Amino acid sequence: MKRSLFERLCSLEPDMRDVISEFRAREPRLAAPSSVKWREDVRVGCCGFAGGRGAYFSRFKLVEIQQTFYQPPSVETARRWRREAPPDFEFTVKAWQLITHPAQSPSYARTRVDISPQEAEQYGFFRPTPQVKEAWQRTREIAKALRARVVVFQSPAQFGEAQANIDNLRGFFKGLEREFIMVWEPRGGWQQATVRRLCRELDLVHCADPFSGEQLWGKPAYFRLHGHPHYRRHYSDEELRWLKDLIGERRAYVLFNNITMYEDALKFGQLLAAQA
Repeated sequence: MKRSLFERLCSLEPDMRDVISEFRAREPRLAAPSSVKWREDVRVGCCGFAGGRGAYFSRFKLVEIQQTFYQPPSVETARRWRREAPPDFEFTVKAWQLITHPAQSPSYARTRVDISPQEAEQYGFFRPTPQVKEAWQRTREIAKALRARVVVFQSPAQFGEAQANIDNLRGFFKGLEREFIMVWEPRGGWQQATVRRLCRELDLVHCADPFSGEQLWGKPAYFRLHGHPHYRRHYSDEELRWLKDLIGERRAYVLFNNITMYEDALKFGQLLAAQA
């Protein structure tokens, strides 16, 4: 039996979630008025331009750029996005994977950097190498072109709680000029006490999926919602009300990163607007 386009998209790997969500965002039922009164202290958006930039700019005030993780766009492209966006629209940037992920990661298939086998160990894990420093400078250039205030560093599951990794983290972040709010999303097996200690020491905001674990340190809060336990699920009204109560009066960034991120982000924004 021939599968529908949506069924075929759903069979793709998680790194294609932006494509899937764009497909879903085109469904008429997801349309929403652009007149929603968003809470200014809680920024809500998606990880990527779900639904296309034009429509997205008319409905949201926040996006986390994903292209910068895989293969950063040109500075001129970033400047064009900034010009296209409304003045009060905010970009956050996900740091290039060459900083955080090893060269063996499957996601490197989407980068255009030619890495020889001899160079492979110079990339990722916040290593003190020229390659990692250059990747940071590229990320920094894009963030400045977008006038971003936040840069997100997502470390992979292989980057666990080992002394060498802790040393790399310290060396990397202590060597940076603080031009941005630095957000760290650890995905390996880290003890909460260690994450809290490092975030306090290095002036980092801990990023968490609130449906998977506690946000341990830093302000404003930064949440990335991956559709726990898997990205193909959507959030119920009850779960979104729970999230609203969890945030309370805090300043927060809330980024949806599941298959129905466009729909869920709009629903959550409307829930916050009803409270305002």
